[in-house]
Amino acid sequence: MNDRSKGAHLRANGIRQHYLHLAGPGPSVLIVPGIVSPAILWRHVGEWLSEDYDCYILDVRGRGLSEAGPHLDYGVGACAQDVTSFVEAAALHAPIVVGHSMGARIALRAATLAPGLFGALVLVDPPTSGPGRRAYPVPKARTLGLLQAAHRGEALEFMQRSGAAPWPDVLQGLRAEWLCTCDERAVHVTYDDFHGEDIYADIARTQEPLALLCAGTGGVVSDADIAELRQLRDDLYVTRLPGVGHQMQAEDFAAFKPALGDILARHRQTLARNRD
Repeated sequence: MNDRSKGAHLRANGIRQHYLHLAGPGPSVLIVPGIVSPAILWRHVGEWLSEDYDCYILDVRGRGLSEAGPHLDYGVGACAQDVTSFVEAAALHAPIVVGHSMGARIALRAATLAPGLFGALVLVDPPTSGPGRRAYPVPKARTLGLLQAAHRGEALEFMQRSGAAPWPDVLQGLRAEWLCTCDERAVHVTYDDFHGEDIYADIARTQEPLALLCAGTGGVVSDADIAELRQLRDDLYVTRLPGVGHQMQAEDFAAFKPALGDILARHRQTLARNRD
């Protein structure tokens, strides 16, 4: 697969936002990655999507080449405002927003802030933790350990010792190279939000077509969570990938592609019907 990505910056919501653009023939898709995932780690997904969609991948503040530092608010609300401002500044028309993990929660909050701005939402294994609920199953200490190793220049060695599902060599190398761009302060705030912010309230307030793509392992989204979410949105479309973990876009791209492709095609058909 050839790299057709073009990186650029724009100023939106008062900060510098960096993104990758993989131009394609169809409607816009905006990817919002997870807690320590710069945009480049989703480039292979964008290259595939650009066969049918005009794909953008955002560096969330404090990650990759977007603005970072102690002057920034890393909370989900500020990140959500970044997304809505980015869509407006980039003049994207009703994009389908694909959010992974933290990115899913950001996308949901953004949809509540700007109803009608997005065409549809795809939530990829979003943390369902929150006030009075079970904890997010990936310990903060593990994420911080990985990030701190990256800042020492030892990310690859840490990942090889971790026992986590291996990534393909190319993606593993990119991860080791780019993890050091992630601000540790952002990790602390994001974990606080995972447990202090209510994803269910955000889902209840969304109006856009909504789909959920869940990992089969890792316990981020349980069957009980799905049942509760469907009580809030009886039109929720759900796909679970058996045997695939939270980082499904990297660990098992062959399984991830048809699952996401089917969801995007469904959203595309819904949006086309709504326009007719």
